[in-house]
Amino acid sequence: MKRREDLTTPRQRRRLGVHYDPDAFGQFSESIARYLGTARFLVWQSFVIGLWVTWNYALPERWQFDPNQRGLVLLTLVLSLQASYAAPLILLAQNRQETRDRMTTDNDRKTAERTQADTEFLAREIASVRLSLADVPTSSEISDHLDRLSGAIERMTARLDEMEAQRTKDQ
Repeated sequence: MKRREDLTTPRQRRRLGVHYDPDAFGQFSESIARYLGTARFLVWQSFVIGLWVTWNYALPERWQFDPNQRGLVLLTLVLSLQASYAAPLILLAQNRQETRDRMTTDNDRKTAERTQADTEFLAREIASVRLSLADVPTSSEISDHLDRLSGAIERMTARLDEMEAQRTKDQ
């Protein structure tokens, strides 16, 4: 056994066995489960079973590969084998779908929370704008103020003219 220079990390156990890509296997199982759940598969399976039974009942005994006297044992074995592989593949596909659904639900929840926060922020901003606009004078209010100021200036100008005239008279 070789000694390693780096003693800070534990050694990896050597694994024996088959290495596979779980995602690729999951996609494969989903495609199988998707096919097993179709009417096409049921029609093909019924056709094959019908042909199997007809072959082993109607043809002479020397051509039968799964004779009726044995109770179609080979057909039973084939269907059991198919079921024993189909069930776990279907469960694996359902688990993957459940994981995707959970992720989608989490993303939807996060999106809804962000949307709600954004909506609340916008509502506060709109309320702030409304309050700010309540203090802004309208053009008619400004016009009224200008008219009053113009009147006051005219009165002051008239008064000043009178005072000026009075002063020139007194001199």
